[in-house]
Amino acid sequence: MLTATANNEHIFFRTAKPAIIRLWHWFTFLFFTATIATVIFASTLFKTSTNISMVQQQVHEKGGIVTKEQARNVAHEYSDKLWMLHKYIGFGLSFLIFNRIIIEVIMSKEKKLATKIRSALGYPAGTAEKKHFLFVQYSYVVFYILFITMASTGLILAFEDVEWLKPVHYIAEETHSVVQWGLYTFFILHIAGVIRADLTKYNGIISRMINVKENN
Repeated sequence: MLTATANNEHIFFRTAKPAIIRLWHWFTFLFFTATIATVIFASTLFKTSTNISMVQQQVHEKGGIVTKEQARNVAHEYSDKLWMLHKYIGFGLSFLIFNRIIIEVIMSKEKKLATKIRSALGYPAGTAEKKHFLFVQYSYVVFYILFITMASTGLILAFEDVEWLKPVHYIAEETHSVVQWGLYTFFILHIAGVIRADLTKYNGIISRMINVKENN
């Protein structure tokens, strides 16, 4: 019985995910990478306050004169463009998480996240594979909760001019700022964990996420 269970665990960790999940995974990775890049650039190189003096200096070198307020307005335009791009990417991410919910609903029962968690709970108590399996699956649950929260608050901020959303704008902004750090932490731990697993016991994980390469 234990041998059969161990073999099932072995198969689970080495079985490629459905094509639709793999496609969703890579699209989500690309969109998240893009939105993180916009945050980094908008908060550093294109931050309004750090570019005011640069605008004034450039205008002065060309023989012109510009006030600090005028320079701030010019610098702010570049920051605005990045945050606008960030908003559009956010729309894409919101679309992706909405689609992930639909995928979970229409996916066959044995491939649903809840089914995988229930099957893990049926493994022999105390086994390393069970603990690993549950940790991975529960980390996905946390990720999806953070993702949904991030998308929901982001949409509230994107439609800040909608009258009935104004009362919750501040809460949404604060929540959005906090939740992003949870997602950044997840990404770092997830990537590190996948690389470690691929180089050790569960080699081939990355290959299967790309081309469904099976390993013995």
